[in-house]
Amino acid sequence: MPIKYKRVLLKLSGEALAGEKGFGLDYTVIKDVCTSIKKASELGVEIGIVVGGGNFWRGRSSGAMDRTRADHIGMLGTTMNALAVADVLEGMGVDVRVQTAIAMQAVAEPYIRNRAVRHLQKGRVVIFGCGTGNPFFSTDTASSLRAAEIEADIIFKATMVDGVYDKDPNKFPDAVKYKTLTFSEVLSKDLGVMDSTSASMCKDNSIPVLVFNLNRPQNIVDAIVGEAVGTLVKE
Repeated sequence: MPIKYKRVLLKLSGEALAGEKGFGLDYTVIKDVCTSIKKASELGVEIGIVVGGGNFWRGRSSGAMDRTRADHIGMLGTTMNALAVADVLEGMGVDVRVQTAIAMQAVAEPYIRNRAVRHLQKGRVVIFGCGTGNPFFSTDTASSLRAAEIEADIIFKATMVDGVYDKDPNKFPDAVKYKTLTFSEVLSKDLGVMDSTSASMCKDNSIPVLVFNLNRPQNIVDAIVGEAVGTLVKE
């Protein structure tokens, strides 16, 4: 089966990994997602994954806590998710490595760009934890940064909706879905696809982003082979 993209950065939201429970990990959801990741890997796609941590912690909801410390707690949440996804993939026979932007050698490799690229070239799935390793930057921005560093062809942003709409489709039944958008439109219309830092980084580095629904994990494979899913954002 011909593939459209050779190297992909997949952004998984923490909320998606929680499924309908809304908190923690739903292993039925994770297994379904990992099954699609395995299929994509078997097609010859090189896959890097950035995971969010919103199923465990959201720094902006931490109240009076110091923002830097709150963000560090969130980074630990992303590492828990990275290890959980790695465990399921390994159980399926997928060769996988976890790299973290904050050193924690007992559980993961430190993030080293050249080592990550070498893993990808060898067919290993690489999961990036701890975001960028810095407070005040989201995991969306980490996705843009890692995609630029590993020279990914595209970012797959797997969310809870099937694309980008002009307004919240859960609140407005007349919301209109976009098939394509530019990063300039995302920024000017404040569409909430990703934060402005992430969108600007993708724009500046000419990295397209495909936004689609993770509730149907097969979308990952469909997107790999070039089928029309979600909303494509490019400049």
